[in-house]
Amino acid sequence: QVQLVESGGGLVQAGGSLKLSCVVSGSISTINVMNWGRQAPGKQREWVATVTSTGSTFYADSVRGRFTISRNPARNAAYLQMNNLRFEDTAVYYCNSNVRMEVGGDKELWGQGTQVTVSS
Repeated sequence: QVQLVESGGGLVQAGGSLKLSCVVSGSISTINVMNWGRQAPGKQREWVATVTSTGSTFYADSVRGRFTISRNPARNAAYLQMNNLRFEDTAVYYCNSNVRMEVGGDKELWGQGTQVTVSS
């Protein structure tokens, strides 16, 4: 069974840092892309960052310069290093990945989310 699990959320003061992890497990051939998104209370889910299979990275304007997305292909993992956190970064953070299965083509995976709370 293929699954995606996030971890690393928590409570941090404004200005602090957290690092989120996202790991894909199961019978996959390759990871095409991994994304981080977030959803704050009462707001729509928004895209935060992307890392492609070639290592290219993309960021939302709201986090560029503060967040860094990276990947470890050997571990089928992606990470989101979040520095200089702000109160408005408080949200449930979700990892999403498009993977190529060993059998059956490409598949979209979503994690259960991890809560990040920034106190002002």
